[in-house]
Amino acid sequence: MSEPSSAPSGKEKFVLVLQGGGALGAYQAGAYEALDEVGLLPEWVAGISIGAINAAIIAGNPRDARVGRLRVFWEQASSWLQGDPPIEGTQYREMFNYMSAAAVSTVGVPGFFEPRFPPASVMPQGSLGALSVYDSSPLKATLEELVSFAYIAQKHVRLSVGAVNVRTGNFAYFDSYDHMEIAPEHIMASGALPPGLPPVVIEGEPYWDGGLVSNTPLQYILDYTDDDSDKCIFQLDLFSARGAMPQNLFEVAQREKEIRYSSRTRLNTDAFAESQTIRRAVRRLLDKMPPPTQPDEDWDLLQKFACDSAVTIVHLIYRKAAYDVHAQDYEFSRFSVEEHWQAGRNDMRRTLRHRRWRERIKPKMGVHVLDLGD
Repeated sequence: MSEPSSAPSGKEKFVLVLQGGGALGAYQAGAYEALDEVGLLPEWVAGISIGAINAAIIAGNPRDARVGRLRVFWEQASSWLQGDPPIEGTQYREMFNYMSAAAVSTVGVPGFFEPRFPPASVMPQGSLGALSVYDSSPLKATLEELVSFAYIAQKHVRLSVGAVNVRTGNFAYFDSYDHMEIAPEHIMASGALPPGLPPVVIEGEPYWDGGLVSNTPLQYILDYTDDDSDKCIFQLDLFSARGAMPQNLFEVAQREKEIRYSSRTRLNTDAFAESQTIRRAVRRLLDKMPPPTQPDEDWDLLQKFACDSAVTIVHLIYRKAAYDVHAQDYEFSRFSVEEHWQAGRNDMRRTLRHRRWRERIKPKMGVHVLDLGD
C-alpha cells in the first residue's frame, strides 16, 4: 500500500482516540493495523472500556509487536466461538449472532471475564463479589501477558484511560504522563461495566467503566491544547449517533444503546472549533500589542487562554451491518470479530487514500474535521 502524503508543514502530534464498545473493538484493532502499514504511529493513545484495552496494548508494546499482540487478544477472546454461520442470509446471521451472544452470557469470554462462582446472590453484601455477574480476574492475567507496563512507564507513547468513581460519580483519567504508574487495574477499571463486571479499587477508591459518563476520551484530548502543538486526532467510534427509526423492541434496544454510547462528536467538535478559533484570535491580538509595563491580571489571564494550535480530527465510525443485533457489543464469535477487524482496516485504508486526507493543509480557523465515511 502506498504511503499517505506528507502532513501539513510543521510538527503535528498524532493522537489515537478509542471509544468503548465491547466486541466491536476489533474494528479499532483493524484500523490501527492500517495505520501501522503506512507508518502513522500515535504519540498519544486514549481509550475508554474496550478502547482502553486496545490502547494499553498499543502503548504498552514497541511498534513491531503491537499488531501481533492485538491479534493475540482478539483471537483469544473469540477462541470459544470459532464456527461459521451454517446458512447464508440476514435472518440466519441474526440468529447466529444471538446464539453467539447467548453463549458469551453463559460461559464468558476467554482471557476477559468468566461467570462468578459462587454467584453474586450468595456473596456477602458490600463485597466486590456481590456487585457483578462475572469475574474479571482473567483480564488482569491477559493484560500482564500482552502489555509491558514498564514500557508504558518509559513514556514512549502517552496512555490515558477514563473511569468513573463509584462513590462520587466523578470522571477520572489515569494518565501515564501525570506522574502515575499505570497498572493492569487502571485498564480494568476503565472497562468495568456494571452489573456485568465488578468495580476495580485503586488507592482505596472503587471505579466503574468510564462509558457511564462519557464513552469517548476526545474531550480530554481537546482540553490539552495549551501547549500550542498542532494535533492530528484519529477518533475511532464503535457506536453511531445517527440511525434509523426502530421497527420493533429488539431494534429499540439496539438504537437506545447506540444513542447512549455514541460520542456525538459533531456536537463536541463544533463547540471546540468555536472556542479554539477565539483562542487563536486572542493569540494573534496579543502578539500585536506591547506587553503591559505593570503586572496585569487581565493580560496574564488572556495569555493563559490564548493558543495557536491547529487541530485536525479524522473521524471513523463502525457502520453496523443489516444483521447486527442489540447484543453486538458482547457477541464475540470469531466470525464477527474477523469481520469487525477487516471493516476497521478497510475504512482506515479508504480514509488514507481519500483526496481530502492526502491534500489537507493546516486548518486556518484552528479545527478541521474530516468525516470521510459519509
